[in-house]
Amino acid sequence: MKWKQQLDGMQAYKPGKPIEEVQREYGLKEVIKLASNENPFGCSPKVTAYLQNNAVNHALYPDGYAQNLRTAVANHLGVKETQLLFGNGSDDIIAIITRALLYPGVNTVMADPSFSQYWHNAEIEGAEVRKVPCQDGAHDLEAMLAAIDDQTSIVWVCSPNNPTGVVIPDVALRAFLAKVPSDVLVVLDEAYIEYVTHPDHKDTLPIIDEYANVLLLRTFSKAYGLASFRVGYAIGQPDVIAKLDPVRAPFNNTILSQAVAAIALSDQDYIEACREANEKGKKQYVEFCDKHNLKYFPSDTNFIFFDTHADSDVVFQELMKRGFIVRSGNALGLPGFIRVTIGTEAQNAALLSQLDEVLKQQGVFA
Repeated sequence: MKWKQQLDGMQAYKPGKPIEEVQREYGLKEVIKLASNENPFGCSPKVTAYLQNNAVNHALYPDGYAQNLRTAVANHLGVKETQLLFGNGSDDIIAIITRALLYPGVNTVMADPSFSQYWHNAEIEGAEVRKVPCQDGAHDLEAMLAAIDDQTSIVWVCSPNNPTGVVIPDVALRAFLAKVPSDVLVVLDEAYIEYVTHPDHKDTLPIIDEYANVLLLRTFSKAYGLASFRVGYAIGQPDVIAKLDPVRAPFNNTILSQAVAAIALSDQDYIEACREANEKGKKQYVEFCDKHNLKYFPSDTNFIFFDTHADSDVVFQELMKRGFIVRSGNALGLPGFIRVTIGTEAQNAALLSQLDEVLKQQGVFA
């Protein structure tokens, strides 16, 4: 068969192990998954009530324009409905962008480590991938600017960055955008925007009016607790959205996902409560790392990425045997580190207790 040459040696995205598989493998009654940065508190009670009391006609296609959700998001953000593009999660939006703008002969610039789907989709399209190493977990914006040339089509900026959790301060971001050529699309991926508390971070929505080549990505999978419903969206200038929209698959959000996303959006009190709880949970990990002199990156997300001074694959396996699923830094570009989703207070305490034992066994702690 006439496969794309770019597919040679490529592997599918490997998510963390599902809870049920870990239970079967290790004979565990309870497993706590802190690997994929889902909201440990779940979704808004308003969503739960809707799901319990409403049914949909499963024989009908969803609204391909997602009109009700589109109106809700536009009103919430104060943007025009024509400035929004909806996807089956942010991953879908990333694939749409790469399909529309990347091909052999052009290149794309991104930080390293950062979200793997940027380079994965770029390689499928045959574009040159230019990875710029992070500095202390942060985007090296000057080096990224230096990597841009006349053949650059997309620059990916992940803020806060996944997997490091570091957010880009407003002044640095604007200075960067002012120097990016206007014919290069800058994708500002803000999957964790609802968790940001950094004093130097400012509202990014005004940026799309100042820089027509900027596209913001956001999602309902993280703080809104709707990962299983797969709803992501982009915000940009109408002409940019109009060029991307023909690439989007028809009916790429279900009837149910459109409904629950709009309901979740209406409950901002719940989002604020989750943000406050996340800040408290983050302190548990920071205190643990400070106590044991473990390097960690300052996180403005619902996860924390820190050094274990041990083989992170071994730490990952040992924690999994004890009923905790995390992410090994070996899979994310920083061996020795692990990325842990911030859970409930009790989940965090239980994991850190087990991690303490594992690191003692590995000779890290006395």
